[in-house]
Parts: sequence; structure tokens; C-alpha cells
Amino acid sequence: MLIWLILIPVLAAAAIGLLKAPGRATALVSATLTFLLGLGAILAYSGCIDCCCCGAECSQFTLQPVFARIMLLLTLIVTLGAAVGLKAPNPQAERSWAISTLLISAGATGAFLSDNIISFYAFHELALIPTFVMIGYYGRGDRRSISWTMVIYLGVASMVLLVGLLMLCLSFGTFTFSGLAANVAAGVGTYSYAKVIAGLLLAGFGTLVSLFPFHSWAAPAYASAPTPVAMLHAGVLKKFGLYGLFMVADCFGSHCGEVFGSWNNLLLLFLLGNILWVGYVTVSQTRLDDMLGNSSVMHMGYIFLAFAAYIAANGANHLAVLGAEALIFGHGLTVALLFLLCGQVEDQTRTLEMDSLGGLAKRLPTLGFLFGLAGLASIGLPLLANFVGEFTIFTSCFNGTSFGDGIMNIGPVQVATFFALWGLVISAVYMLRAFRRVFEGDESDAAKRAVALGSGDVLAAAFLAFFIVLFGCIPVTSLF
Repeated sequence: MLIWLILIPVLAAAAIGLLKAPGRATALVSATLTFLLGLGAILAYSGCIDCCCCGAECSQFTLQPVFARIMLLLTLIVTLGAAVGLKAPNPQAERSWAISTLLISAGATGAFLSDNIISFYAFHELALIPTFVMIGYYGRGDRRSISWTMVIYLGVASMVLLVGLLMLCLSFGTFTFSGLAANVAAGVGTYSYAKVIAGLLLAGFGTLVSLFPFHSWAAPAYASAPTPVAMLHAGVLKKFGLYGLFMVADCFGSHCGEVFGSWNNLLLLFLLGNILWVGYVTVSQTRLDDMLGNSSVMHMGYIFLAFAAYIAANGANHLAVLGAEALIFGHGLTVALLFLLCGQVEDQTRTLEMDSLGGLAKRLPTLGFLFGLAGLASIGLPLLANFVGEFTIFTSCFNGTSFGDGIMNIGPVQVATFFALWGLVISAVYMLRAFRRVFEGDESDAAKRAVALGSGDVLAAAFLAFFIVLFGCIPVTSLF
């Protein structure tokens, strides 16, 4: 049945492109159908999600059944939000915007539901194609240069990742995640190239997730992308690499430290680059879209911190997994809403330069309220979606650590966490400053251009905001 979660958006995209079906309406019907079907499957199915592409049984996993359902739910919610709020600059572009939204969603869904490692990789690559094309044709700013930079970075990263995945499959005699977990448990396979494989996977997956210092493609791409593409790429597709790293590490169980451990200290340095260096870069941004793009890159550092804590504990740190799942989900919802609202600000004022904005909340109080809610979620306010993940990740980094022997008893993960905590202050600074510059103060000339939001604008934003509040009060990980 889950195969329809991929086929419905693909068929809808074909209907729009080949049969000239109306773009927004078709995308909305498709997204609604997949949301209802997927939600029913998630709630009704208590066991492992069998791979919709190959039918393989993945009962060997301890992690995939829950993680896959969380990623599927995130994809369904963001896709429907993007479809409801889809607003192309002109009727001719509407079909392209709708097709790209549906294909990115289908690719992400296929990747998260694949047990076969090659199809997992291939679905993600297919989802990247409409992202490149849409930025090149409909992006903001120097869109052609940004699109080609993205192609080069992600193309090289994908090749590195493919080599790593093939080496992994050949070393352990299987091309499925479930088979890999079974072979590791049975002692089948060789660890001769394990460190090399781990390095390739970290470089490949890490670049796709915008791990410092291979991150410079990401913020300009998100800022330039059309609104639904930015929502789906930053909110959903970007999480592919983190999901993949946790899936591979989970297959190795208590051996994951043997595979990834030699890279952990370097990973800690890199993720601090995301949190601190990119965080300070975010503070300096003058455009709202650039600020949101860099903010998204920064927050990935926290999830990599959870992965580092998981590896340092040889896979025995369940809190790190729970924190990563919760923050991936929460960040996906929050950044999707922020990019949706950013597009609405541009539609209303025809600018995203924060110095040219101001007083927008007087004209559009609903927009100001929703942006404030999303901004507070982004900085980790309790009872909103990001808080649970961030708190759990920081707690997990000290899981099993005893301070009875003094401060010198802590390890590299704990030291990195002390520095990473400073990111909470940085994120509060840039987000609250952005809100003040855009929505408060005297009305600017740009703000005076604003008119009332459309019903679709409000409905799409309220839909995402509802889940941000819901899963801030009820952690998503508690549902599975």
C-alpha cells in the first residue's frame, strides 16, 4: 500500500506536465490524498514498515521502524503545507512549481521508505533534480550561479557517497539495510575498509546535510529557492543525510564505534563550525532569506552532535537517537514554516532586506504572530517543537557521564557540548533581531505596500504552526 505514497505524487506531476492539469489544484489533491493515506498507515501499522520498493522485511532494525515513520510524517505534513500555500509568480510558472513540489516529495518519501540501499540513494538523487532546475529558473538573486554551485557540491558529494555505499554493501555482502544489520549480527563481512567507508559516508552525507566546512552551497540555495522548494529541501530532503548516517550506524549496533569512532573528534570540530561559525555568520545577515538559510545550516550542528554522542557510546545512547529524531522533525516543521512566511513577506512588500522592512506587524498582525511563533520554536522555546529535541540531545551528551572524579573525567563529546550550548544564545540573538527589524517599529515604505493575506496563505501557515505546537506539547517520538 505504501507504494501509493510515491505513485500518487508522481502520477499527479505527470498529469500536470503531460495532460495540462491545473497545477495548484492537482498538487493540493495529491498532497491531501497522500497525507491521509500516509497518516492512516502510520497510525494503523504498529510493526516495522516493510520497504515499499522491494518488500524486504526490516525486523532486524531497532531504529528504522520509528525513524522511517517520523520522516514519513514530516514529509507528508510539509508537502501538504507547501501545496496549500503554493503561490507561483505567474500562471505559466504554476505548473513548474507544482510539479517540483510533488517530485521532491515523492523522492523524499521513496528514500525514507527504502530498505534497499541503492534505491534509498537513487530516490534522493531524483528529488534533487527538480531542486536544481527550480532554483536555476525561478530562484532569487544570482540563481544560475547558485544552482550550478549546488550542482557541483552535491554532485561530488553524491559520487563520494555512492562509492562509500557500494564499498559498504560489498564488504558485508548485502544491498539492504536489513541485510546489513543481519550480517553484522551474524559476523558476516569484513571490517578491513570500515574506517575508509565511514570517512566516505561522513563526507558524502555530511555535504548533503551542509556539515561545516562543506556547507557554503546550502544557505544561498535555500535563500534563492522558490518557496515550496525551500520548504521541502530545507525541511525534509536535507535530513536524508542524517537519516542515512543513523541507519548505517544502527546496523552496526555496538560495533558502530569501531566503524565511525576514529572520525568522531574531527566530526565534533566540524559540527562546532556549524553551530558557532555559521551562527555568527547568521547574526550578520541583512536579508531575511539569507538569515533563514544560514540558520538552517547552523541547526544541523546539533543533530550531528547527537550522532557523535551515539557513536561515542558505541550505539548504547538511546537518548541521542530520540533527540535526533525529535529535532529533525521539529526543525523540519519550523524551517518550512519560516520559509513559507518569508515568501509571504516578499509577496506583500516586494523586498526581503530587513533594513527596508519594519512595522509589518501593524499591517499584517497574523503574519507577525505566526512568524513570532516559528521564530520562538526555532530558538528552542519550551512547548514548541524544537525544544524537546535540543534538550534531549544536550542531555544525551552527558548520558552515563560521572562527575565524581572531577571535571577531567569528561570526554570530547562533553567538551564540545559546552561550546555548543552557546549556540542557543546566538540563535536567540539573530531570530529576535530579525523579528524586531521586520515586524516592529515604525512602518516602512515597504510595509505600507502590504495588503491582507489570502486565505490559502493563512491556512498553510496555520497548518504547520498547529503541528509545531502539537509536537512541542507531545513529543513525536512518544507516538511510536
